[in-house]
Amino acid sequence: LGGETYNPYKNYTWATLIDPATGAVRSDAVSAWNENWMDEIEHLNAFRHEHQLTVSGGSARTKALMSLGFLDEDGVLKTTSFRRFSGRANVDSQVNDWVKAGINLSAAMTTANSSGYTGSAYANVWYSAQFMAPIYPVWLKDETGKDLLDELGNKQLDYGVTRPNLNDFSSVGTLYDDKFINTGDNVSARTYLALGSDQDKAGWLKGLKLTANFGVDYVSSNSTTFYNMYHGNAASSNGRLTKSNGRTLSFTFNQLLTWNRSFGNHNIDLLAGHEFYNYSYSYLTAQKTNLVDGIMELRPGTTIADADSYSNAYRIESYLSRLNYNFKDRYYFSASFRTDGTSRFYKDSRWGKFWSVGANWRITQENFMQNVTWINNLALKVSYGVQGNDDLGTLYAWQSFYDLGYPNSGYTGAMISSLENKDLRWEKNANFNVGLDARLFGGRLDLSFEYFNRLTSDMLLSYPMALSTGFTGYDANVGTMVNKGLELTLSAQLVDTRNFGWRVTFMGSRVNNKILELTADAPEIVSGNYIYKVGLPIRTFYMAKSAGVDPTNGTSLYWVYDEKDEEGNPINPYISSDYAKAAVSKWYHGSRIPDLYGSASMELTFFKSIDLSVMTTYSIGGQMYDALYVGAMNPMYTGNTWSKNALRRWQKPGDRTDVPRAGINARYTASDAYLIDASYFAIKNITLGYTLPASAARKLGVSLLRVYVTLDNMAMFNYLNGMDPQYNFSGSTDYVYSPNKTYTIGLNLNF
Repeated sequence: LGGETYNPYKNYTWATLIDPATGAVRSDAVSAWNENWMDEIEHLNAFRHEHQLTVSGGSARTKALMSLGFLDEDGVLKTTSFRRFSGRANVDSQVNDWVKAGINLSAAMTTANSSGYTGSAYANVWYSAQFMAPIYPVWLKDETGKDLLDELGNKQLDYGVTRPNLNDFSSVGTLYDDKFINTGDNVSARTYLALGSDQDKAGWLKGLKLTANFGVDYVSSNSTTFYNMYHGNAASSNGRLTKSNGRTLSFTFNQLLTWNRSFGNHNIDLLAGHEFYNYSYSYLTAQKTNLVDGIMELRPGTTIADADSYSNAYRIESYLSRLNYNFKDRYYFSASFRTDGTSRFYKDSRWGKFWSVGANWRITQENFMQNVTWINNLALKVSYGVQGNDDLGTLYAWQSFYDLGYPNSGYTGAMISSLENKDLRWEKNANFNVGLDARLFGGRLDLSFEYFNRLTSDMLLSYPMALSTGFTGYDANVGTMVNKGLELTLSAQLVDTRNFGWRVTFMGSRVNNKILELTADAPEIVSGNYIYKVGLPIRTFYMAKSAGVDPTNGTSLYWVYDEKDEEGNPINPYISSDYAKAAVSKWYHGSRIPDLYGSASMELTFFKSIDLSVMTTYSIGGQMYDALYVGAMNPMYTGNTWSKNALRRWQKPGDRTDVPRAGINARYTASDAYLIDASYFAIKNITLGYTLPASAARKLGVSLLRVYVTLDNMAMFNYLNGMDPQYNFSGSTDYVYSPNKTYTIGLNLNF
């Protein structure tokens, strides 16, 4: 089974392990060890500590602040960690009545030891440890099943030299034998200069200001990836070392002219401006094999396995304007217009024009509401606006590119990697919102209700192409989609006395999503297990429809069909075990979008010194594709761990179950049998704090002393243990761990 061909059962020999009457392992066979791969990689009760020191002061005209921070956190996986040193300094100065200036500087140094890989690859420790069959021991055993110790008396990892699969590999060993180190240096600067005055002596220039803002961000990231020379995927090349550097430099420069004046009951705020953003990124990497043990540098390596570099750039320029007006703080009106140009699109279509208008009526300011004392505030609001989006996953969307990474016989080789589309343009989102805000009974009840309608046109998607062209698709503006729904927020002060306060808040949202239009050439777009189709929600699940398991032979059954009507609905479906037929007989199965989602919170105060808050979130409806379960059950063969549902698999004619027979040649296709309810209720945060009364704090020489205990991600109640739908919106479970359950003890001191 592992590095040694030892028997994994302690009460039977190899000769007697199999029951000749059934051909199966004897039911009373007892494992010679009890080791859990996940227990060996997880760092339970990982420790995190963070410290911040802030000093502020100044004069009537100048204010300054400086802060230092340190964070040190152990990872959920053993050997992983994160450390950060940070600092910040701010200075704001009113130089004179006409000039104001300021600067904000921040810097951070980070070091991270990670696990290297994510996703469904065995190099991802979290993935491989979950799927390693428990019959394989973590630690090397002797012929009796006892731990085989080294000369220092330590246990040795079993790399499974003779395993039928994943031989010469240990997911636990990956954490110790391989290294994934990332260091980063981040520097940011923000500065501004404002010219103008709000004083009466400014005359006709009163309220007129010209402000210039400049910001720059620099990030340098260095990574070292080392695969050892003894076990795993680099053993055959005597180790592999990769060193990479990525540098990001971005800056933003805007100039804003504002005018803010009041004329009697009329209040006007005008803005006009220009903004420019520039982003550049450069990457350099080198890799060598045939290393010298113990030296984490490239120079000793004898073989250059890879060397590469590239750079990216992105720019956007904007001209913007805005008008805010109100009359008697009763009627409010706003309007804005801007035009943005992006380097992602061709010069003839890179500029987009976007605008918005809005109004707000504070009804409680009307004379007819003055005697309605139980309504403290009532406002009706409405707005409509168009926004733009140019993000489609690439900085060079409109251009056709060649990949030059195909050398042949010493000559440069190239292959076309993307197709141009000079007609690409901004995706537009037209938003209509109307709502009502109210405060009632002296603030005991707050209410906010809003209807929204978001129409997305010229959606940026991949337009499908025939595979015979050599491409799966190209970037294009495809179709129109609508999101509309309701949002409701209620906040009630249930108790408000001298020594006790209790407030509860509820928020709920319901959204309806539908694709209204695609293209005449492509009325539907199929992408894996999802479909984009007019009349359906975006990314509707599109896969086979399960009909259970055949009780006679244990094969999976599906609802299949030979033709569909004009609406895409199957005609005369029937049940079949034909895998190939099921793979092309796809059905619509709903989407990830929930029916209702939101939050509920509670705040309690006791004797004005003790505070307790609880925050929860929830989601009702929607589905997810359980890729983790699929990986553990299809196919079921030796070497992989299985779901406990394998215990109810089909085993003999007449068995009625939803789990098909196990077999190395078993075939499956994605179906609704693996869709699960995405509903959940989560306790996100619980905080208990105590604030020392001000009089007692002054005696200690401080202005504030507060101690608190915070519990984050305390509980998740959902269909599948370990799944966290609130952080996964793709509609499929994945191979990452959920956010950590964190216990924090904190102290705040203000002097």
